[in-house]
Amino acid sequence: MKYKNNIKHNTVTIIGSGPAGYTACIYAARANLKPVLITGKNIGGQLINTNEIENWPGETKKITGIELMDRMKIHAKKFKSHIIEDEIKEVNFNVTPFFLQGEKWQYYSQTVIIATGAYPRHLGLNTEKQFQGKGVSYCATCDGFFFKNQHVAVIGGGNTAIEEVLYLSKIVKKVYLIHRSNNFKAEKILLNRMYTLEKEKKVEIYKNYIVKEIIGDNLGVNGVLIQSNCNSHTYKKISLSGIFVAIGYEPNTSLFYNKLIMDNGYITIKKGNHNFFTQTSIPGIFAAGDVIDHVYKQAITSAASGCMAALDVDRYINNT
Repeated sequence: MKYKNNIKHNTVTIIGSGPAGYTACIYAARANLKPVLITGKNIGGQLINTNEIENWPGETKKITGIELMDRMKIHAKKFKSHIIEDEIKEVNFNVTPFFLQGEKWQYYSQTVIIATGAYPRHLGLNTEKQFQGKGVSYCATCDGFFFKNQHVAVIGGGNTAIEEVLYLSKIVKKVYLIHRSNNFKAEKILLNRMYTLEKEKKVEIYKNYIVKEIIGDNLGVNGVLIQSNCNSHTYKKISLSGIFVAIGYEPNTSLFYNKLIMDNGYITIKKGNHNFFTQTSIPGIFAAGDVIDHVYKQAITSAASGCMAALDVDRYINNT
């Protein structure tokens, strides 16, 4: 595919390269729409930080997030999709075709599918920012190796947090899990594995505690101060070398503020029993994956909505 003057004119442009983006790309390509997918900087999305996936339908063996996303990329390329490593910095949805400004190229597109995913939520502490990259991490599979045979903490209580605990327990000497609630949101199978590690003294669990301060020096993190939610006068200081924050994700939608109707940062789509389920407040602009989902947040539901968005685009193009 050749372009002139660094400007690309497309029928459908997909922004994002996670499960939603790649699935939308596969279905759009099969509909002969010749999709262009802009990967963004985080190629593969948040799923590449998942060490083991056990619930992908039809995949009975454990598979890593990186492996699954590589397969999706290969699948998309099989149908001659055009995948470009670029990041969209600005959009104008008030003109037709729609305009997208990337770091490398400019794009004009008849339709757009937004699948920009989400990014890790932060604790909001000054010391968290101070020690980011110096003991504070948001990805155990990325950084766990650097803490071999050391003590670390994981903050959170959902699937991601428990998965981080299970992964790190194979590398580090001990994992402290710190969770603000008394109850976990993670799946029972993951919790049971963690409780087994707790009995083996590889994991120590602090429920109803919040992180008050991350402690460290010029060399990096060396401890954490936690406070009880039940008794505000109860504090504990834990000596450790690393902290892995796993308290959820925020939709990556800041690019579309004041451009589309949103609800708490999530892009609003039409839904309902009618065509164009994934259409946003602007006809021709569709959205899929974590940017529209504040409930399920699963790779399979993101992929499903990517499929729906591509089918909606196909119907939209055929009806205009």
